[in-house]
This record gives sequence, C-alpha cells and structure tokens, in this order.
Amino acid sequence: MRTSMEHSPLNLTMEDGRRALGVHVLEKGHRLRQKYGHFIDMQVLEEILRDEEFVRYPTRITFDSGRIDVGLFGVAEKVGADAAEGYIIYIHEHFQRRTGDVPALVLYLLVAVNYGDFASGNEAEEFASAALGMEKDYFYNYICRLVDGIPGKEDGRCLEE
Repeated sequence: MRTSMEHSPLNLTMEDGRRALGVHVLEKGHRLRQKYGHFIDMQVLEEILRDEEFVRYPTRITFDSGRIDVGLFGVAEKVGADAAEGYIIYIHEHFQRRTGDVPALVLYLLVAVNYGDFASGNEAEEFASAALGMEKDYFYNYICRLVDGIPGKEDGRCLEE
C-alpha cells in the first residue's frame, strides 16, 4: 500500500516541456519589461545583454549579413563549442541604421541564446512581445514587415517556425 509520501513517477512529454517553457519565457519577458521599462533603445539593449537574469551567456551584437541566410533578419551563433564561451547575435546590415528596430530583433533571438534548439519561434515571439509590451500577433506582423523590407529578399516567407 502506498503512503502519501510515495509518488508515482511523472510521465512528462515533450509537449509538457514546451508548455512549461512557453509560460516561463512569457513570465521572463514581462519581468524584463518591468525591470527595463517601456522603451528599449540600443543603450538599454546593451544593459539587457549584460544582465544574467535575462541572458544566460555572454552575448554581443554584430551587423553582418554574410552570416545570415537569405530572407532572415538575423541568427544567434555560439562563439565556440561550449555555450558558456558566449554568443554573437548577427543582425542583417540593413538594420544597422534602423536602431529603433534592432531591440525587437535581438529580443526574438535571445530565446535561442537562452534555450537553444528546444525553443521555437513561438517561444521567441512570446518572450519578445511580452518584453516590448506588444500583443504576440502584432509583434509577429511587425517582425514580418521588417523582414519584408530587407533588400534582395526574394520569397514571401516571414519567420520560420
């Protein structure tokens, strides 16, 4: 007979993990907005990148279109084999003079820095939209408009899920 102290093992699925991550990134995005305020410019973004509460590994931004697949706005890549060595977030050079748009792009990519391949575009949208105080659908459409404005973008895809 089982006592109240004994528990059967949990049978958690990948979907359970995804749901938990979704809630976690949403809460993290709201906390970021609470801490850093309603206006995130490049200076505030640099502060965020140094804040271990929100960025797990050392991370810097570089504008380099050569590191990014055609049709995408950016990518987060590990500096070395170990994530602890840090990340570089490559942003398309098109945005180098559009610094008001860069925080949204970087916040979207921070989910890849913090959670790796387990996180999807959905979690990235949840986190970034919460951090910026936007509805998720509005954020998605905003990012799509930015991506569609990249010169030389040939196809009609926006963000890959």
